[in-house]
Amino acid sequence: MAKILMVISGADTLKLADGTPHPAGYWAEEVAASHKVLREAGAEVVVATPGGVRPTVDAISLDERGGVAAADAKEFRAYLDSIAGELAHPLALADVSADDYDALYIPGGHAPMADLAEDPDLGRLLNTANARGKVVAALCHGLAALLSATDSDGTFTFTGRTLTSFTDEEERQGGLGDNTPYFVESRLRERGAVLDTAPAWTSKVVEDGNLITGQNPQSSTDTARRVLEKLGS
Repeated sequence: MAKILMVISGADTLKLADGTPHPAGYWAEEVAASHKVLREAGAEVVVATPGGVRPTVDAISLDERGGVAAADAKEFRAYLDSIAGELAHPLALADVSADDYDALYIPGGHAPMADLAEDPDLGRLLNTANARGKVVAALCHGLAALLSATDSDGTFTFTGRTLTSFTDEEERQGGLGDNTPYFVESRLRERGAVLDTAPAWTSKVVEDGNLITGQNPQSSTDTARRVLEKLGS
């Protein structure tokens, strides 16, 4: 049975470009849909956050403000309630060894931009997992978390790798717009990643060796399925 570490942001606010705090958290669909696909396939999913703090769901990911239909929001909320015990008591990233897992899986929401993007413990885990050829998966704004991984001279670990992420276009259309502290797609390009994106709000999954990435919430299920396929192979 595959053992997967799901790394979720512990942040509940994000400082915007104008300096004001903005409520943030993990995106409900990205955690709920991904976790469900992985768990139903028989994988063991273990949740971890910085400091072992209980993660916060982004409120707008459960209503029409986030473009989420009422029926979908009800389904996501019900699943999150079913794993409430796991979310309430996550492991601390500092206490985790990448060698204990077959894959790392990082869902998004704007929150990873606030903490995971600069978390040294996550950077350590990503570097070890990547060096061992373990599956590293990230979804939507969760791609910001990859920025935590650098080598000894500061070079981005995933320079030259092909991936996708929440796009600048999507950020302008349905995200924080120009008040975002940075655009994830642009920042990854600046650090040397090769971006392969699809039209806004369509499912897109990119696989480059052990690295599997999904573009947006619509890619949640497909990303989790691709991880399972990779682990199965």
